Amino acid sequence: MIAGTVLCSCSQPADGYRVERRGNKVIVHMNEYEPAFRNTMKGWREFFAPGTDVKRSCYPYPYGTMNKEYMQWNMMERVASDGVDKVTAYSNHRWEGVEDINMKVIPRAFLVWVEPWHGGKPKDPSNQDDLNGWHWPDDMPGQTSPYRNVPGEWTCYLNPEDSLTQITGGYFHPDFALRVEKFVEKLGKAWDNDPRVAYVEMGIVGEWGEHHDPDLSTYWPPHDEPEHIYGRTWVDGLEKVLGDAFSKAFRNKKVMVRYAYEFKDYEFGIYWDSWAIEQEQTRGYEEMLKLGDRWKTQPVGGEITWNWGNLKIAGFRSLEDCLKDPDTFLVALEQIRNLHCNHLGGVTWADWSDSLFLRKAGELQKAMGYRYVLDKAEYDAVVKNGEKVSCSFSLTNTGSSPFYYDWPLEIALLDRYTHKKVFGYVVDGVRITEWMPGDKWNVDTYDWDIHPEKVIVDADFVVDDIPCGEYILALAILDPSGMLPSVRFANTNYFEGGYTPLGYIGIDADVADAALPESEFDDIQNDRTLKYIFEK
Repeated sequence: MIAGTVLCSCSQPADGYRVERRGNKVIVHMNEYEPAFRNTMKGWREFFAPGTDVKRSCYPYPYGTMNKEYMQWNMMERVASDGVDKVTAYSNHRWEGVEDINMKVIPRAFLVWVEPWHGGKPKDPSNQDDLNGWHWPDDMPGQTSPYRNVPGEWTCYLNPEDSLTQITGGYFHPDFALRVEKFVEKLGKAWDNDPRVAYVEMGIVGEWGEHHDPDLSTYWPPHDEPEHIYGRTWVDGLEKVLGDAFSKAFRNKKVMVRYAYEFKDYEFGIYWDSWAIEQEQTRGYEEMLKLGDRWKTQPVGGEITWNWGNLKIAGFRSLEDCLKDPDTFLVALEQIRNLHCNHLGGVTWADWSDSLFLRKAGELQKAMGYRYVLDKAEYDAVVKNGEKVSCSFSLTNTGSSPFYYDWPLEIALLDRYTHKKVFGYVVDGVRITEWMPGDKWNVDTYDWDIHPEKVIVDADFVVDDIPCGEYILALAILDPSGMLPSVRFANTNYFEGGYTPLGYIGIDADVADAALPESEFDDIQNDRTLKYIFEK
């Protein structure tokens, strides 16, 4: 059994699903599925405030396959002696049933939602999951700060006599670094092999866990003051503590950090929470560009926030406002392409009945993450039990990023009537993480300057002990947690349940016509049957 991946120059897929028969070879020409659709671990990412936000009847939404989960430290560890089981128990509580709708989560542990000196309000005691307020463990004191809130505003000030006063406790406590190391170790044991977790955002420090207030370095000026003050605006040495702790704890899951100019000694992804905002052009966009090819192995994500900067000044109060504005849409698209964005948040409260918004959101859904378009396949039309079957196919990644985990590629035989799997072969030697998109987006041509290379996969395998008759040869990329189809190809030839059918194949029987009736194909976007297996 031999399999391999070959790269060659790119060409457009054939127009329409067509099947040819040349001797004992079947040649399949496939058509791209043009609309956007939900696909695993890419595109629009959702967020719900637990115990507060109500999921609407149309959930999961048209494009969402991931949900951001802000995880309060003190709900996962009250005291230092608490074990990993407390992290696991709270995760199970918050993520109940996500596997049944094929959703993954992006957890971010944090301590403070909004500081009181920025106008933050305390946690609602009637809602155990409320994200507001402080979430320091019972045996770790919170902070005592000289900052004072400007009433009614999200700003603070210092009295002149406090100009050099440091913050005490909290992040600045002498034992905080060691406590972080131990806590992150528990997170790793709970989440690093949890199939519900897509990526892990580092979090922990700063409001919302966004690594500011306080900062992790002095690379950029602080938010609340003109210049950095030791012991108040940044936590000296904590950047390395966090980098080492997360690198050690997470060997399987991809870790993402807030700012591209920090953690330069580590290979982390980025969550940038200010896409398409002019005021973040230098601090965010340009710093992320400096990471070069980091996107090839680490995810880039974040959210479009319309509540500050030029987006707020323009009067935008929703994601719909942002995407329906032509200039803002083009800025977002350019940034998605050039930064090779995998996912973005902001759709949780969107009006999906707005047809213009739906179309614009769909265009960005297609651009974000991977998008594997098959164009041609070839396989043996008739084979005998116990003999080798040869199959090859080619595809192009028209998205902006690769898929970040090496999930298995399966070639399957399906029952021609029920479309249930009869036989499956996981192709050896194929790494889907290497199926790369193009690079260097050209805003004038609306295309890549460096086009994606076509991927060609060749596989030989043996079919044995299969009753004679006609079957359907199909492809799927499987979620290892349950080995069920998950990542889907962007083609019109699709079966409910996640398989991409190629054509009929005969096992110890001839095939009169290898072409599948197009009337049997299902619509990818309307398929809500996908799931994976999670066992507590």
